[in-house]
Amino acid sequence: MQQRTLSPWAWVPTLYFAQGIPYFIVNNISVLMFAKMGVPNGQMALFTSLLYLPWAIKPFWSPFVDIVRTKRWWVVTMQLLMAGAFVLLALTLPRPDAAAMAAGTTPISLFTVTLVLFIITAFASATHDIAADGFYMLALGQGQQAEFVGIRSTFYRLASIFGQGVLVAIAGAVELRWGNVPLSWRVTLGVAAVLFGAVSLYHVFRLPRPGADRSTLQAGQGGARAIVREFGRTFATYFTKPGVWLAIAFMLLYRLPEAFLLKMCMPFLVASREAGGLALTTAEVGIAYGTIGVVALTVGGILGGLFASRLGLKRSLWWMAACMTLPCLTFVYLAAAQPESVALVASAIAVEQFGYGFGFTAYMLYMMYFSEGEFKTSHYAICTAFMALSMLVPGLFAGYLQEAVGYRAFFWVVMACCAATVAVTFFIDKKIDPAYGRK
Repeated sequence: MQQRTLSPWAWVPTLYFAQGIPYFIVNNISVLMFAKMGVPNGQMALFTSLLYLPWAIKPFWSPFVDIVRTKRWWVVTMQLLMAGAFVLLALTLPRPDAAAMAAGTTPISLFTVTLVLFIITAFASATHDIAADGFYMLALGQGQQAEFVGIRSTFYRLASIFGQGVLVAIAGAVELRWGNVPLSWRVTLGVAAVLFGAVSLYHVFRLPRPGADRSTLQAGQGGARAIVREFGRTFATYFTKPGVWLAIAFMLLYRLPEAFLLKMCMPFLVASREAGGLALTTAEVGIAYGTIGVVALTVGGILGGLFASRLGLKRSLWWMAACMTLPCLTFVYLAAAQPESVALVASAIAVEQFGYGFGFTAYMLYMMYFSEGEFKTSHYAICTAFMALSMLVPGLFAGYLQEAVGYRAFFWVVMACCAATVAVTFFIDKKIDPAYGRK
């Protein structure tokens, strides 16, 4: 009864806002926080890249979200777990020595508890993603699913703006007022904990209880064995698809420039001019990258979708590959010129993020295209694992590479990586059905 009477507006926006917050805190805000705390770029990039791992391997435990309990139970439990982790993060965040922070020599070992809590949050968030997407399909009919797909995407993007914009701006405001970097991030994580806890409690009472949302174990152990057997067949059929290794190469290399750029972007923005950075304040990064950049990214994604729907994936692929690569030149310019104008820096970031949003559309469409067939949903989940790996692996080395060559040469290396994007686009272009993706 509740499923029929409760409007999707009462829970879809908050569910996908809650899905985005922990992802952006773990994978984006952590980068800036460690950089401001003086952790060297090599260690920072290595350990924050490893936090991507749960999203890369989540297909391996996704069947158990079906087998054990309901999707609603998983959603609520994971949210409460993450809210608790945010509280502990705020309470246990270390206070590095001011001299070590200024010199950029704070050891990552000081943040062992912080990293453990981030890992817990990452696994909980990846599990929440599985459950939330499944719950969305169970709680809504096909017509409502189509109607609210734009709403869920919008509120996920709003979570990005809140996480990378509002929360970073709060950290910047506290740092500016009291001159205390550790305090600024304690307050920021505390705000995130209070907000996320409120949303989690709201979902305890307001998420619907669809009749179709039930554990497969209710049918007995045979049902569980059947799911595990089908799970194995899912992987077997994926890796025997025609052109699978070329597809995997495309998924791993198409975003290679952005994978390197993403890890060093915020450290570059806050690094001193003597170190080759732009010396922006935390608040300025929140505005330039976390707000203006995210808006440009969103607009690029929307326009990319419209463009692809008119031309199809094959005809739009090269345009999108160009937009994925050429805007990286903006960071080459920023590293060479080191402009002092925040407006100019924000404009450059907006250009690069717009290009990434526009070019990323081809990547998402190709994953859908390659997933077509008997196990479309499961094969798409495997594709998203390779998508996460495409960001994780380059990030492991990005910080050490930057420390070795400096920011200016690093961004030229990013431009050189564009050759990988061009190469995989050239080969994959020959395999795409010209009619796919066109209205």
